Amino acid sequence: MDLVLVFKAVIMGIVEGLTEFLPISSTGHLILTGDLLNFLDKEKRDVFEIFIQFGAMLAVVWEYRAKIGHTLHGARQPGRERNLLINVTAAFVPAAAMGYLFNKAIKAVLFKPVPVALAFIVGAFVILWAEKRQHRITVESVDDLTLRDAIKIGFAQCFALIPGTSRSGATIIGGLFFGLSRRAATEFSFFLAIPTLSAASLYSLLKHRHALDMHDMGIFAIGFLASMISAFFAVRALLKFISTHTFIAFAWYRIAFGIVVLLTAWKGWVEWTV
Repeated sequence: MDLVLVFKAVIMGIVEGLTEFLPISSTGHLILTGDLLNFLDKEKRDVFEIFIQFGAMLAVVWEYRAKIGHTLHGARQPGRERNLLINVTAAFVPAAAMGYLFNKAIKAVLFKPVPVALAFIVGAFVILWAEKRQHRITVESVDDLTLRDAIKIGFAQCFALIPGTSRSGATIIGGLFFGLSRRAATEFSFFLAIPTLSAASLYSLLKHRHALDMHDMGIFAIGFLASMISAFFAVRALLKFISTHTFIAFAWYRIAFGIVVLLTAWKGWVEWTV
């Protein structure tokens, strides 16, 4: 196996795991990192980037295994557990439908470094706006979420179809706008990632299976493991961080990162594929 390719796969996996659940856009980081590393051909890279999201998702499943098991067991009868399962399902539907309808058009136009950088910056100002406004909490825990709240967060997740926006950012910041506490918004974003990332991974593998062969499985497995391990630490770190901090630091990171990409593209220091 090509050691350089293995190294690139590990880097891509770590980038995915560290950014998937933070409001800084894992897709945006993967597009930029893959472009910079010249990692695989475009079609295989697209499948790889989506597949390793499944690894990051498994980190959430492991971290919340007790909660998930309790929810699935308790969903057989009316109550909080069934309500949470219904809420996650309802929130999943809008982005799934929009992605199915418009994913091809979005990829053709926006899956490039400069549009991603601009989305980074615009998203940062949305985060700053959300944190500067008065935050009146009406939902303290994910168990207190109503179906109406869940559907609104589901539509907020649709903005994440724009690369550079951030799925976690759209759902978490959307949750803040809709009255969720930081922990409730973050945890619901984690739970919503399970069906969203699973569906995206399976759909991508099925759609592009003709472009893959057995030689690709090793690289995909390496990226998958790197993503899962790094995501596990990222999830725990984020929960600890939000207990005493706002999301403003992520906004400033997004602005700085976006400006660096735009500057390197303008000056020609990096040959981004624009």
